[in-house]
Amino acid sequence: MILFATSDKGGTGRSVTTSNVLFRLALRGLDVAYVDFDFGSPTSGAIFGVDPLSRGTESGHGMHTYIQGEVAEPEQWNLWTTSDRQSLRNRPARAGRMMHFPGDAGGGEFVNVDDEMTDRCRALFLRLEEEFAVSVVDLSAGRSFATRMALAVTADSEPTAPPSRWLVFHRWTHQHVTAAHGLVYGTNGILDTGVKLGHDKEKLLDRLRFVRTAVIDPTAPDLSGLRTPQLSWLTERNDDLQKLAAELDLGRTMRLGSVPLDPILQWHEQLLTDSDLYARQVANSATVEAFEQLATGVMDDEAWERL
Repeated sequence: MILFATSDKGGTGRSVTTSNVLFRLALRGLDVAYVDFDFGSPTSGAIFGVDPLSRGTESGHGMHTYIQGEVAEPEQWNLWTTSDRQSLRNRPARAGRMMHFPGDAGGGEFVNVDDEMTDRCRALFLRLEEEFAVSVVDLSAGRSFATRMALAVTADSEPTAPPSRWLVFHRWTHQHVTAAHGLVYGTNGILDTGVKLGHDKEKLLDRLRFVRTAVIDPTAPDLSGLRTPQLSWLTERNDDLQKLAAELDLGRTMRLGSVPLDPILQWHEQLLTDSDLYARQVANSATVEAFEQLATGVMDDEAWERL
C-alpha cells in the first residue's frame, strides 16, 4: 500500500508523525519505506537520525533527480544500520525492514510535471508496492506538483494504479482546520484535482482520512495547574473546534486519529523509541499510544469505512 501524507500548511507534524507510524509498523514485522517527496524541503532524514540526510542527499541520486530522469535508480538507505541513534541500531529480531528514499538537497519544487516524470513516478510506486507492505510518500505541503503527480499515478482510470490511501494532517486550531478543509474539498483541492485526473470522487474520499496533531485535552491531569478561567477558555475553544470540524467534514467519521501536543516533539522532531519511553523517560506514553493507534488504523480496513 502507498500511503500519501500531506497537509495544507507546514508545521503540522506530518513528517514526524508518519515517521513514527512507519517505525511502529516496522516493529510489528512489516517491511516499510519512507519516500521523501517534499521536494522543496527534504529534511525527513533528520527525524530518523541520519545526519547525512538532514537536508536531503548530496549524492545527486535522490527523489528529485530520479523523477527528472537524471538517474536510473533512486538512492535508498537502511535506517536500522545508518541512523546515528543507538536505540535504532539495536534492531529487534522480529522487526521488518525500514528503508528511506531521500530527496535531493537543493532540489526545489517542479515548475511542471510531464508524462515522462509521471511514468517514472508510477514505476517507482509499483516497485514499492511489490517490495514493501507500506510505503509512506511524504508530499510537499499544499496544492503542490507532488500532490498532482500522486493523484495522476493513482487515478481510478489508470489500469496499473497501485493501492493507495491518503492522510491529511492539521494542527488542532481554527486556522489549520479551515486550511485542511480547503486542501481536500476546495477549488483545485485533492478531490477537485483528483476528479480531473480520472479519480472517482467518492472512491477517493473513501481512501482519505484526517489526522489531528498538537491536540490539547482540557481534561488532562497535567493541565490541573492552570487557573479555572484558563481551563474554561480551553474547553470552550475545544468545543468550538469540534463543531467546526464536523461542519467542514473533518469530524469523527473522517478522522483516523489524533496526536497530543508533545513537548519532546515540539523541541526535537524524532522517532520515539522504547528507550525514550522507559529508560530515559522523556517520551509521553500518550503520544506513543497515539502512534500505535494510527499504525493500527492505517492497516485496518474498517477504519476506512465511512458511516
